[in-house]
Amino acid sequence: MVKERKIELLSPARNLQTGIAAINSGADAVYIGAMQFGARQAAGNSVEDIARLVEYAHLYNVKVYVTLNTIIEENDIKEVEELITELYEIGVDALIVQDLGVTKMNIPPICLHASTQTDNRDVAKVAFLSKSGFSRVVLARELSLEQIAGIHNNIPETELEVFVHGALCVSYSGQCYASQHCFGRSANKGACAQFCRLSFNLTDAEGNVICRDKHLLSLKDMNRSDYIEQMLDAGVTSFKIEGRLKDESYVKNVTAYYRNKIDNVLVRRKEYVRSSFGKSFPQFVPAPEKSFNRGFTDYLLVGDKDGITSFDTPKSIGESMGYVRIIARNFFTINGKDFNNGDGACFIGKDGKLHGFRINKVEGNRIFPQSMPPLFQGVELFRNYDIEFERELSRPQVQRTLSLSLEFSDSEKGFILKGSDECGVCAEVKAEINKDIARTPGYENIVKQLSKWGNTSFEVSSVEIAMSADWFVPSSLLSDMRRRLHDTLLINHKKQYVCEKRADVADEKFSYVTDKLYYTGNVSNSLAVEFYKEHGVKEISPAYELEQPTDNVPIMFCKHCIRYSFGWCTKRGQGVPVKEPLFLVSGDGRRFRLQFDCKNCIMKVLSE
Repeated sequence: MVKERKIELLSPARNLQTGIAAINSGADAVYIGAMQFGARQAAGNSVEDIARLVEYAHLYNVKVYVTLNTIIEENDIKEVEELITELYEIGVDALIVQDLGVTKMNIPPICLHASTQTDNRDVAKVAFLSKSGFSRVVLARELSLEQIAGIHNNIPETELEVFVHGALCVSYSGQCYASQHCFGRSANKGACAQFCRLSFNLTDAEGNVICRDKHLLSLKDMNRSDYIEQMLDAGVTSFKIEGRLKDESYVKNVTAYYRNKIDNVLVRRKEYVRSSFGKSFPQFVPAPEKSFNRGFTDYLLVGDKDGITSFDTPKSIGESMGYVRIIARNFFTINGKDFNNGDGACFIGKDGKLHGFRINKVEGNRIFPQSMPPLFQGVELFRNYDIEFERELSRPQVQRTLSLSLEFSDSEKGFILKGSDECGVCAEVKAEINKDIARTPGYENIVKQLSKWGNTSFEVSSVEIAMSADWFVPSSLLSDMRRRLHDTLLINHKKQYVCEKRADVADEKFSYVTDKLYYTGNVSNSLAVEFYKEHGVKEISPAYELEQPTDNVPIMFCKHCIRYSFGWCTKRGQGVPVKEPLFLVSGDGRRFRLQFDCKNCIMKVLSE
């Protein structure tokens, strides 16, 4: 018999409201930032709000993870310890951490997940983290199906979390220092200034401009929805949607979409089971292309670098609607999908720039913009704001309900109502009352009154009536017993839910993957130094944020390659027709030299 593996859809929560929306839309887990020490400073939440999210989530067996994935400086250690203790006490299921100094802190046995910012690319690193007490590792986005499977097959006991949708960092996570170098804003401390979304000129060694004013480090957004089954078979436990800065509409839409995609596989593949309970009822048809996106890519999952970049714009383009056919003085026509009054549209103009405009009116196949943009015949048109779809998304909260079986019976002193939901949580309430035989059969009224659970987290699937006689049961009594059963079920859910605790780390000595750590090790406190020294690291340089290297060092490490994008890949036998080294030149005139490590298929951006 094949052992079942619990599968998780993990959604982002910018705040309490978005977290609840994600749960109601079908998430099996949500991740949220506390007020500090999360890798998105603009998405912080109070412990009180996180506690409310935990209470709601655990009703459905949904887990809550808190991102504590920044580097931690020495004077912050005590505050971090206090925060972790608070999070443990309110029932947070796990912390997502970058700084391995956390393992040396005086903290309760809360589960630890290794953030993708710990740069998890291979078997050796994941095995080390597993031995160090991490029950889950978030893999680098750049890994292929084959690489993911290799890690799982070697370390099957460790859960693997893999990004499935959302914005892409061009540099390996945790290995980007461009924002700190250029703007004094550390990505490893949650303050990324999105250097990779800026426009650059590309020049050769002699200063000749090869490409002008393009977003040469900007990638499309990830969408791996066509590979759910292959990722499951490769060993993925958790499918992660990126987006702790995204709004509620985005989270609802994308979560509902992946809920459907995953469930369609689980129906066929019984060895994979969902890790939470409850059924969601979205009042819209999920469509990820209608939410913010820069175009989509599966991003190297099957090993192909083609079509991963978004050089023309870092902004959302939305969904393709067709191509412009006729252009008149104040309207145009397209051969494609229909627009709505009030939609937003955009296109890439002859100048290579993104142009956006609002549609004022649609009459048949004629589209009237508020003002005519510089369209031209044959240009592809995109809709980046679908007003009708946004109206559907803005309707009252999607509801998620647990299936509930009820049993109503009589006793010597009155009546008993029992309930059992799909989580296995049971409750019972009693009512003492003098019983009288009903003048007319009361079966239908009992079922009707007990089925009225309205706007709660429960939906009645069956009502069994087991009475010794046809007793008269007042509707008011049934309503009262139903309400009390509801409250008791909620209490019993809290009692029954138990958070997993971090396992003790074995006493055996094991070494880190290297005995030297440079600035890329992101070591920023004495506890991290102590941790690495215990595991055989002899030389430890401070984090880039603490001591910027004096020489020109890489500030980005990218799987994306500009040579490849321009058709100059030497591994493919293509030549480079210009004199190297190549440089990116930003709008303020700063130059960044490109270095190509073709053996490892990595492009480095240097701080020159």
